[in-house]
Amino acid sequence: MASRDVVLLSIDSGRDGLPSNALRLAAMGRRLADQRGGQLRWLVLGDLPTQLATLAGSYGVTAVDHADDDSLGGWAGDAQVNAAASYLGDRQGALLIAAQTFDSRCIVPRIAARLGCGVVMNVVDLDSDDDGLSLTAAAYGGDTRSGYRFEGDATAVVALGDNVVDAGPAGSQGEAPLETVSLDCGEPERVSVVERAVTEGPRLEDAEVIVAGGRGLQDAANLGLVEELATALGGVVGASRPIVDDGWIDRSQQVGLTGSITRPRLYIAAGISGASQHMVGCTSAKTLVAINIDPDAAVFRQCRYGLVGDCLELLPAITRAIKES
Repeated sequence: MASRDVVLLSIDSGRDGLPSNALRLAAMGRRLADQRGGQLRWLVLGDLPTQLATLAGSYGVTAVDHADDDSLGGWAGDAQVNAAASYLGDRQGALLIAAQTFDSRCIVPRIAARLGCGVVMNVVDLDSDDDGLSLTAAAYGGDTRSGYRFEGDATAVVALGDNVVDAGPAGSQGEAPLETVSLDCGEPERVSVVERAVTEGPRLEDAEVIVAGGRGLQDAANLGLVEELATALGGVVGASRPIVDDGWIDRSQQVGLTGSITRPRLYIAAGISGASQHMVGCTSAKTLVAINIDPDAAVFRQCRYGLVGDCLELLPAITRAIKES
């Protein structure tokens, strides 16, 4: 009989003792496990996040399965693919769900290829019934949605996009049992990471207020104007891809299709043209404010409030007004 289990996959320790997007991953997993009538398990490959057992218990996870192998520490793409495939090989018909992160984009499709099963990335909604799975995924840079259907009880692998599921309330069932599992991690890793960026502070995905800068800032030194406004509003700094590619700011601050998908209460886009690749990361903001010197900039078609002018002049003025209010 095919497994009806739902398996949540974590390959990073994230911030604050939890993997990336852990709350939404848990909420989606709980709903699907209830629909499928199977167990909800959490597979951790590598370091065990300190608060994961408590979070997992609050969402009714049956057990946290921890593969604690030396080859899984740090970046271990080959070993993680091998270990996950080994784990799912004993659970034919299970549904594997991972949070879509930079690393998981490299891992999840390879797991599916190793198992010879279906895979869908950029998932924004997912439902299970007796006959299979129905999925909705973002496509064409987030401009549209595509529907997919997996029939039958075959194993399936999906990656859940950022900020697309309401985490919902968690229960209080104590910590989920922790089980150590031995998995086949295969040959030694072929790729090594020389240096990994270390990020601190609030995540863009969780921020209530974001002030993001783009090429309109003209120079990396002018990012200080964005930082000052973000501080005055109690928010965090974001960025468009061009200034990330130019090395003005760390990639962890990038908003957009290849960065973070955000849902803040307030998003201020300063000197950002409004290309679709960026806007997919911020159009879910409750209030979107645009500052651009070009009155025909695409960003003005999607914002609630638009200021036509030089952001180098308007950002300091707005910051002063907030401090004086």
